[in-house]
Amino acid sequence: MSSRGLVWSGSVLAVLAAAAVGGAYLMYPDYFQPPTVTTGVATLGPVSEAVYGTGTVEPERWAKVVPLQRRRLVELCRCEGQAVKVGQVLGRQDDAEEVSALHELEINNEQLARDLDRAKRDRDKSDAAKTEYEQRSTQFEQSKSRISAQKARIDSLVLRAPLDGMVLRRDGEVGEIVGPTDVLFWVGPPAPMQVVAEINEEEITRIAVGQKAFLRTEAFSAQALRATVSQITPKGDPTRKTFRVYLLLPRDTPLRIGMTVEVNIIHREKAAAVVVPAEAVAANAVQVVSSGKIRRVPVTVGIRGSRNVEIIGNVSKDMTVLSPARADLADGTRVRVENVAAKPATDAPADVTPSPSLSSSPAPDREPAAIVTSSADADNAVISSAISAHVDSVVNDARRNVGKYR
Repeated sequence: MSSRGLVWSGSVLAVLAAAAVGGAYLMYPDYFQPPTVTTGVATLGPVSEAVYGTGTVEPERWAKVVPLQRRRLVELCRCEGQAVKVGQVLGRQDDAEEVSALHELEINNEQLARDLDRAKRDRDKSDAAKTEYEQRSTQFEQSKSRISAQKARIDSLVLRAPLDGMVLRRDGEVGEIVGPTDVLFWVGPPAPMQVVAEINEEEITRIAVGQKAFLRTEAFSAQALRATVSQITPKGDPTRKTFRVYLLLPRDTPLRIGMTVEVNIIHREKAAAVVVPAEAVAANAVQVVSSGKIRRVPVTVGIRGSRNVEIIGNVSKDMTVLSPARADLADGTRVRVENVAAKPATDAPADVTPSPSLSSSPAPDREPAAIVTSSADADNAVISSAISAHVDSVVNDARRNVGKYR
């Protein structure tokens, strides 16, 4: 064979080899360039499931003072923050009209008393006299009853403390006209205090007396406040679809009466659990990355939250898992990790706290909140994840409601 023929044959073989390599690259790209994936890291730490709600700080015992009649105020004590005894006068309404009517009744009663005395002396003279005596006696008793009723009406214009305690708040001023719809005083012992919270009816079955709770308020945003469930109202509100839950506050709480708080009642908790991002779990399995290859590991999901889930299976701390999971990649597939999701810091909550303004109404289909924390910031993580789960539930509920009206 001539040298020209050899060169031509070599060129053909080179072209065929290049074509074969190009075809193989198109048909089996994973062999030449593994698919790019993102991953997360399994962590070990305390995990809790919380039920979210909102509430108001109130004294455990207190009462409102409202006028029973609509009248002008003529006297009102300036006694906010002062101790009072039950029955102590706090204010008065104008009673001039009632006092005048009482005076008229008393004059009439005096005349009836004289008539009765005269009829009593003559009652034995005839049957008619006896009948007149009985009538006069009845009229006199009726008059006394009307006087007693009028005195009670005058007394009702005096505003008194309903129980021993402190005047927590006073509203209104002398000269104003007030009635039964106007609260003039809040009276009660300032301690102990409690939080009255509203909990979604679909989550009330997870609440029990004695459970601990964490509270958050803007006034103490850097401080996790504690409370304990003390009572659950037997009847819920069918309109708002909520139940009222009472939480007892410790005596050293910095909260003040009337403050609004976000409530996170701990339903379940574990001292240590393996947790991965929620998106890493698919079909009850996670995909572990080891030596550049993926391996599917079956797991059982424990406490499930909006961002993280507890997994039970052959997955240990610091293992790298695909996040999100890739159902299109088979076991043994070589992968290229684009970035490894940072392992949750031990001094920060695993979930990001959303805007509290998004969580103002109860929603039925909320997810339980899973929290991964260290002991350094466990309280903040519980609150953060519970609010996050609540916000997701509100959004889901809104989407369903929009679908109903399309």
